[in-house]
Amino acid sequence: MKRLDAIVAGEIYVDLIMSDFDVWPQPGRESFARHFHREIGGGASITACALAKLGSSAAVLGVVGAEPDSWIAESLRRNGVDPSWLEADPKEPTGFTVVASTPGDRAFLTYLGANRRFPEVLLQSAGSNWLSHARHVHLAFSPALDDAAALFASVRRNECTISLDVGWHEDWLRDPRALALVAGIDIFFPNESEAAAMTGESDPEKILQAFQQAGASAVALKLGELGSALLWNGQISRIAAHPVTPVDPTGAGDCFDAGFLHAWLKGEPPAVCLRTANICGALSTEAHGGIAGVPSPRRLQEEVVRICGK
Repeated sequence: MKRLDAIVAGEIYVDLIMSDFDVWPQPGRESFARHFHREIGGGASITACALAKLGSSAAVLGVVGAEPDSWIAESLRRNGVDPSWLEADPKEPTGFTVVASTPGDRAFLTYLGANRRFPEVLLQSAGSNWLSHARHVHLAFSPALDDAAALFASVRRNECTISLDVGWHEDWLRDPRALALVAGIDIFFPNESEAAAMTGESDPEKILQAFQQAGASAVALKLGELGSALLWNGQISRIAAHPVTPVDPTGAGDCFDAGFLHAWLKGEPPAVCLRTANICGALSTEAHGGIAGVPSPRRLQEEVVRICGK
């Protein structure tokens, strides 16, 4: 029996989040934030912490700097995530991102740092059968298009299911090879802009039809204030956004992924998975950073009762 529900693989960052600006930052002009928050960053860390907070067992696979008493590893442990799959780079510091955030949008300045070694470490882990400890592997990065099919096959040899969230990487998304790759994974998690770049469509239903024609069996499409839509084994469905008063949207998409995967790994039907994802993504915006707002299992159930009556 596998000891982990999921290993989340991706780039690791320290997020330095500034919010409540006097004016939105502009080139050549200094802007002052009224709030500052430091948190684990990168889609991999946020999704793994959200999975753990919801009650799934999760680990993170990534590369951090070699500083002693790593703040990243300790923060992951504190959030219930197994940091054993982290590897330290002896030369580079942990990657970091400076985030300027408002309730409706954010901007990022990022240094890649130790993440440069991540693709190599992931391939080694898949080839060495290290991923076999988990039922599922969630890839929170954009794999090199020339190598992605071989990577997916290598992960599957660990007897794992696979999901993918590439984030906004325009060259990757607009490359025609990217659309064909989605057929090689179990669940794809794009947002509306990413999916439009891949398919050339703007209407959510047409986007999902394009993914279906490309061979995808499951695509959970994040639509922000418009909610989300789902392609599942040829069926397309849609759900409205979960009502919240947002404070910071950082990591909302990663928490959406975690909510969906948590429900799916429990064997819930697609409609429940999408509803859970919607709730988790929305509630994550009620606090600064990507993790603080993730609901506990009790809060999640309370929200389900509030909107469904049961």
